[in-house]
Amino acid sequence: MGESVEESAHQHLNTSTPHSARLWNYWLGGKDNFQSDREAGDAIAQMLPSIVSLAKEDRRFLRRAVEFMVRDGGIRQILDIGTGLPTADNTHQVAQSAAPETKVVYVDNDPLVLVHARALLSGTPEGATSYVEADLNDPGSILQAARETLDLSQPVALTLLGIVHFVRDDDVARAVIRELVDAVPPGSYLAIAHGCYDINTAEANRIVDFWNERGTPKIKYRSAAQIAAFFDGMRLLEPGVVPCNRWRPDAKAGDVDVNQYCGVAIKD
Repeated sequence: MGESVEESAHQHLNTSTPHSARLWNYWLGGKDNFQSDREAGDAIAQMLPSIVSLAKEDRRFLRRAVEFMVRDGGIRQILDIGTGLPTADNTHQVAQSAAPETKVVYVDNDPLVLVHARALLSGTPEGATSYVEADLNDPGSILQAARETLDLSQPVALTLLGIVHFVRDDDVARAVIRELVDAVPPGSYLAIAHGCYDINTAEANRIVDFWNERGTPKIKYRSAAQIAAFFDGMRLLEPGVVPCNRWRPDAKAGDVDVNQYCGVAIKD
């Protein structure tokens, strides 16, 4: 009998090198991480004390943005690229709480996420929740796999939260996003959360340098203006590209601006 998916994935894990998905999981209070991730996470938090708040505000933005797109935007299909490890308020849970018939496709290329894919495959019976192993640098493969669950002739919400800053070539990042947006019809949404150096450039540079020396995949922070350019050709919704805690905040949003900026746009 062949090895299971989980056994195969475990064999490909590199537990000695910190990985972004596991680091995020650690900062959010999860348990799916290793000693190298915890050590790097603590070291980064000492350098940039707001990093844990950043992770939490990113997650809160996910919840608010998904609720908006489903409840107010009428979205019933979501393509979540770079989903990371399951924690609280996963995309399908938020979306299907608002509209149980919503279909969600998760995309990630981390083997530990693959190990935990079954945790993501427990949505409502009215909707659908599926997982695709693919890389943002290959949007064609993502779209091809997503078509097995989603009808791309109908509006789709594309969520790229904490993932585009791992595509360090600006032209490649723009081309990838453009290919994804071009594949969905008018009425579709694009949500992006991205590391930004506008608030505290010195601290942002330190975190990027620290991570790129020790972790994988490598990262590149951008300015708010550069992040806003990813929405070119779409109608950027108010309040524009802002720190995650400033995007249509609710009572849970923090008052201190974080170095993770975000925005939501609609394709007219």
